[in-house]
Amino acid sequence: MNMIDKDLVGASTSAVKSPEPSSLISGGVNRRDFLKLSSLFGAGLMLQFSFIGTGCSKIGEKSQFTPNAFIHIDEDGLVTLVAHKVEMGQGTYTSMPMLIAEELEVDVSKVRLEHAAPNESAYKDPLLGGQITGGSTSVRSAWKPLREAGATARMMLISAAALEWKVDPKSCIAENGEVIHPDSGQRLGYGKLVNQAARLPVPEVIVLKDPKDFKIIGKPVHRLDSPEKVNGSAQFGIDVQLPDMKIATVAASPVFGGKLASVDEDKAKAVKGVRQIVKLDNAVAVIADHMWAAKQGLAALDAKWEDGANAGYTTASLVQDLDKASKGEAAIAENKGDAASVLKGASKKFEAIYELPFLAHATMEPMNCTVHLQSDSCEIWVGTQVPTIAQGAIAQLTGLPIEKITINNHLLGGGFGRRLEVDFIVQAVQIAKEVDSPVKVVWTREEDVQHDMYRPYYYDRISASLDDKSMPEAWNHRITGSSIMARFFPPAVKDGVDPDAVEAARDLKYNIPNVLVEYVRHEPPFITAFWRGVGPTHNAFVVESFIDELAASAKQDPFEYRRKLLVNDTRAKAVLELAAEKANWKQPLAATKEGKAGKGISSLFAFGSYMSLVADVIVTPDNEVLVKRVVCAVDCGMVVNPDTVRAQLEGGVIFGITAALWGEVTFKDGRTEQSNFHNYRLMRINEAPIVEVYVVDSHESPGGLGEPGTSAVMPAVANAVFAATGKRVRKLPIVNSLKA
Repeated sequence: MNMIDKDLVGASTSAVKSPEPSSLISGGVNRRDFLKLSSLFGAGLMLQFSFIGTGCSKIGEKSQFTPNAFIHIDEDGLVTLVAHKVEMGQGTYTSMPMLIAEELEVDVSKVRLEHAAPNESAYKDPLLGGQITGGSTSVRSAWKPLREAGATARMMLISAAALEWKVDPKSCIAENGEVIHPDSGQRLGYGKLVNQAARLPVPEVIVLKDPKDFKIIGKPVHRLDSPEKVNGSAQFGIDVQLPDMKIATVAASPVFGGKLASVDEDKAKAVKGVRQIVKLDNAVAVIADHMWAAKQGLAALDAKWEDGANAGYTTASLVQDLDKASKGEAAIAENKGDAASVLKGASKKFEAIYELPFLAHATMEPMNCTVHLQSDSCEIWVGTQVPTIAQGAIAQLTGLPIEKITINNHLLGGGFGRRLEVDFIVQAVQIAKEVDSPVKVVWTREEDVQHDMYRPYYYDRISASLDDKSMPEAWNHRITGSSIMARFFPPAVKDGVDPDAVEAARDLKYNIPNVLVEYVRHEPPFITAFWRGVGPTHNAFVVESFIDELAASAKQDPFEYRRKLLVNDTRAKAVLELAAEKANWKQPLAATKEGKAGKGISSLFAFGSYMSLVADVIVTPDNEVLVKRVVCAVDCGMVVNPDTVRAQLEGGVIFGITAALWGEVTFKDGRTEQSNFHNYRLMRINEAPIVEVYVVDSHESPGGLGEPGTSAVMPAVANAVFAATGKRVRKLPIVNSLKA
């Protein structure tokens, strides 16, 4: 909804180079010397997941061994992981050190982390095409590269010790931060070997551990970032404090596309602590000594707006437009068999329309960015999922060269895709252009909700025909909604199909002989964005709800119906059966004094993981939905940290239930009607269900987990509501559908 220039929001990063160093999570080591020195030892150090070349840089009086872009080890044996992903609550800053520590043979608690500076060539995620955290890819993309980084360092340190002792490297082992020669009993700590190791060539063949020898991977490890978050020392972007820093808060046009008409600057400046008013084309900022003064000054401004062409925009008009668009031409995402012909001649045909609303991200930490802009440089303190995109956007806005733009990345107080966008960073730099000191721009919660970049509104038409055994023989799913990828990464859109918008719809695991999946792009008058799994969050709901409808029409058990359809996919079938077993699927729920009870089931393959969920719900006489228990079965391949798997699924389930029951952003007169948690409701602690997680022992490559739980739980809850009440939910949020 924010009207920042789309060209800046989607700025290209193809020419991005490494900037000045970013801040650290802990410690006082600066990356400046490392980045300078690394260039002396060959550009291969900074190639994408490449380990060519090595070096030894000086940090103060101490040398440090830098075998690749991810690791340095100093003379005290301290291991530093340069984290190319960001931590926003998902446990990345524990799982990534585990990967390094496993192969390097050090205790995971001995690995500290440093935020990676923006550097596409060094830290480009091959699954996402950039230095990006998102798409449930952190462990998936780091699984091999980070293990190789640790193994490279281990092998070089062993070789250094073998040279020192004049023995065969094969006769030495690494253990607990030391290299040991068992035959002679000699041992040297890693810190004693950094100078010698730095002079050695990188091995041409990297030998990784056999999974049966893992000591750390697959074992529960307490979150390494928890102590700092509990004692308050953890640094998020909103925590930044700088000398002479001012605080700003903003108000943007309440109607997307609107302009600032006038403000009463005198009233605002009369507020004690207010220093300056900055007017932008579509927003106004109040600069003050502290946040309270900035908020009071903003309230006193009495801003007037020119609403513009979108003043009459409503949710109802959007739905009318989507309905019309859904009947027009469509791009083909999947075409197996001849679904159109089979459906045309079918005697048993079922059709439905599903609608899913705009959703806000509502991260715990609202949007914020601190900027110190000078004539020849710009330094940023922020929590972002896309440091190089942010850097490129700032370069385009200011005209400064990339190397003069420093991004100090921080822990994120929630991301969910919102911090894949840089609109709030661009806005902060626009404000900083008018301020002579460092300025921290903080959005209020109301600004954060009403000027979010929402998950798209989707309008889906779906139909199927059944054979003589009541199983689907033809399937047609037409998806209508906006294309995030067309803006965020245009090359991904092929033949008119946004791959994200159709994920979990075109790659069905169900055995249906004739499948046609189509996509119709229809854009609202504002920018939409990723939201903790965009395509799967909506497609899982539509597909799994409709499969439930078909099972009901066939008078078959929804679990058994799915199991028959998954005959060709053993992994999907296994998690479905596990979830049903653990949830006592065959045991029906009895009505309680609270209301009618029911169970619902769903299946999902997305983000490289297989999942099935069973939800137990109660629907009260006044149509409130109480989710009592959720059973999750997941096959996410090899597990790095079981504790993180459970935490991710528990959090994802809560996030998804919240959206399914209450999540909705609506428009009236061009304005977002929701503004804070009183009318954009989140689940409360007393409403949270019991969440049970069962993980399949798998030796497949890791899958992602940040988004599957959110996606899979929505249809499970809706199907449970049907089981309890006989009312089919085809439009979210659920409570609105029940009360309609």
